[in-house]
Amino acid sequence: MADFVTTASNILDLLGIRVVIPKELKKLAMPRIAIRAEAKGKGERISYLSLDAMLDFSWEIAIGDKTISRDEFLKLTRSAKGIVRFKDQFILLRPEEIKNIIDKINKPLPRLSSLEILHSAFTGEVEGMLFNPDKAAKGILNNLTKVDNIEIPVDLNAQLRPYQERGFRWLYSNTIRGFGSCLADDMGLGKTIQVITLILRLKEDKRLNSPVLVICPTTLVGNWHKECQRFAPTLAVSIYYGTERTLILDGKDLVITTYGILKRDIDKFTKRGWGIVVLDEAQNIKNPDTDQTKGVKSIKADSYIAMSGTPVENRLTELWSIFDFINKGYLGEVGRFQRGYAIPIEKYRDRERADKLRRATAPFLLRRLKADKSIISDLPDKVIFNEYCYLSKEQTALYKEAVDAIMKEIEGSKGIERRGLIFKLITSLKQICNHPVHYSKKGRPLKGLSGKAEKTMELIEKILSAKEKALIFTQYKEMGKLLVDMMREELEEDALFFHGGLPRTKRDKMVTAFQEDDSHRLMVLSLKAGGTGLNLTAAVNVIHYDLWWNPAVESQATDRTYRIGQDKNVIVHRLITIGTFEEKIDEMIKAKKELVDLTVATGEQWITELSNKELKEIFNLGR
Repeated sequence: MADFVTTASNILDLLGIRVVIPKELKKLAMPRIAIRAEAKGKGERISYLSLDAMLDFSWEIAIGDKTISRDEFLKLTRSAKGIVRFKDQFILLRPEEIKNIIDKINKPLPRLSSLEILHSAFTGEVEGMLFNPDKAAKGILNNLTKVDNIEIPVDLNAQLRPYQERGFRWLYSNTIRGFGSCLADDMGLGKTIQVITLILRLKEDKRLNSPVLVICPTTLVGNWHKECQRFAPTLAVSIYYGTERTLILDGKDLVITTYGILKRDIDKFTKRGWGIVVLDEAQNIKNPDTDQTKGVKSIKADSYIAMSGTPVENRLTELWSIFDFINKGYLGEVGRFQRGYAIPIEKYRDRERADKLRRATAPFLLRRLKADKSIISDLPDKVIFNEYCYLSKEQTALYKEAVDAIMKEIEGSKGIERRGLIFKLITSLKQICNHPVHYSKKGRPLKGLSGKAEKTMELIEKILSAKEKALIFTQYKEMGKLLVDMMREELEEDALFFHGGLPRTKRDKMVTAFQEDDSHRLMVLSLKAGGTGLNLTAAVNVIHYDLWWNPAVESQATDRTYRIGQDKNVIVHRLITIGTFEEKIDEMIKAKKELVDLTVATGEQWITELSNKELKEIFNLGR
């Protein structure tokens, strides 16, 4: 009878032979093993570290939408097999399947860690079996991932957007409970300020018992330092970087270093515990087998935070590696993860598995996209970021050489001659900060020779991966050509190059191609030729490779895309080289913002009126 109902009737159906079966028999329930979790008592302090002690576990059997205890199932199967009526439904009891279930439930329950219990609660299964928490147990588990309505720190020198406030509260709630977090907001939504806000609040709450360690690419060290100074000046920050680096921890709230330095000096970081380890651009640990990844994961901390706009670039094991850092053991061993999630999803597009993975990762992974309407309404029309870069060794040597040589001439000159020499020095230093090849006019424009070039290639790579378009402005036609060459060599991308040497008809065709053809995603523009009169709203990203130091000129260039007809938020990146005259002049302009139209309306002319002492302070390397 059982075989007929489950198999033969289907075959007869296919042959066109009508089979009349009671509707109750058409939906036979199959018994499945489940683990029941019950809260032990009331009033205990909720902590994920003691979940296994707060819950009692027992075997039970799920039949359809109902469950019975182990003893009830054993009693049912002693005297019955085949199709059996159970309450208001029929169940199918096959001898071989019953034997497997009984063998399993006669063994001890699996020992689950606290993180495994949480994973089971969110996915509804454990080791292929159902996981059934009772109402009280569900309450405990839900409280562990509830986002607290915590206040913004009083010393934060910024107005967070609503989605950033939500991100901060989510980070805070996870951190104080000992969980790690992956903040995966889209590029340009302000991941750094959300983490800085968290650190500041932990300090105010006296929960920061050890310094926070921030590990980031070299191109982001300056950004982190600057944003801490700007938004959280009460945080004591130390940078561990450079040839004469010293790890200073006394009285420090936050230490910034790079992946490369960490790999070389790993012993210094593993000898002590940290409050939080923060990974910026956490895709740097996407390969779990590299020495860099193993080194990062060997550092001990109270909590871990990964920041990445691309938590999965190519394979799901990249996501596993990030979770192995933030909440070790939560997604199991990598082999088990591949069998349970990666292979079914990547190879077979298993939607059920994908949904389980989303449910499992949701409490610890927060991702907001610029394309999301609720996020867009929170963003201003134009978001401006200063992107801070360091000079390479080659740039540093050239910079010092140029300052030493030309400053001697400036000190011995007057009038028009002096102004001319200052402009000569400005031009030389700008070219050196751009790229050594721009200054020397020889060699290949490798990105590694320039901190600014390296940063730009990194930004463009992210923009391309987001399938967006970008404008890249430079004052110099020569530098524009070098950028086009670098993009072709480093990113295999052919950028359009808009400059003063192009005839009008070619310019018009280039604008049309950029606006209407999706294969053209990048346009490099010389500032004078492309700074006004163009409509390039297809781009939502603007990179100012070298600054003009005239806010009006800069704004006019940005307005090629930020104008009527633009229906997306525009992200503007201003590249500034740390420790050089670029940084110092930018700070001077900020300091006298109210006089900007009077003092810098003609670009760099105002710099020539400074004294020799002021010029030395601006042009010499360092602060």
